[in-house]
Amino acid sequence: MVVEPATLLTYCLVVLGFVFIPGPATILTVARATSSGTRVGLATASGIAVGDLIHTAMAVIGISAVIMASAFLFTLIKYLGAAYLVYLGIRAILDRSVPDMGATAPALTARTAFHQAIVAEVLNPKTALFFLAFLPQFVDPANGLIALQLTIFGVVLVLLGLLSTVVFALSAGSLGAFLRRNPTVLKWQGKVVGGIYCALGVRLALQER
Repeated sequence: MVVEPATLLTYCLVVLGFVFIPGPATILTVARATSSGTRVGLATASGIAVGDLIHTAMAVIGISAVIMASAFLFTLIKYLGAAYLVYLGIRAILDRSVPDMGATAPALTARTAFHQAIVAEVLNPKTALFFLAFLPQFVDPANGLIALQLTIFGVVLVLLGLLSTVVFALSAGSLGAFLRRNPTVLKWQGKVVGGIYCALGVRLALQER
């Protein structure tokens, strides 16, 4: 057996313990769901999951290790990710359009939110470092097929993380639907959400390896 059942169970419990602790991915999902609806929130959660799958693949084939070993590559990717989040934030803040309270379609499409979430997650080197540092702790060389073990643990992490962000998206989407019926909220939601994106970008830019 590639992964012992007891090890897998322990791993799942550990992962569940921290995926429900709000982090950047959760904040991004909640902001999207609150401002643009449940569907956009779920699309954001899915995009983050795809980004994490990419990080899993990078960890398995060793690209993450190369990035972590190079201060230049780490810094470059970190600032690209930070700049992208700040760009999204400034665009949201400067958007002067006021959504129609009677409209059912969100200003931001689910497809756009999905693609933006993938880019934001892939360009977060801290996520690459996490996958690189966390997954191998549960790998047992005696079971062989180390790459397969890493893949299994990575996919489980992605699925449990997706479960977490979906729960937050559904909750925030319901709250957002209520808040968006308030004209004052409609007026300020873009600035608030934009501020959250900018804060996430600054936080990423200031992080060290």
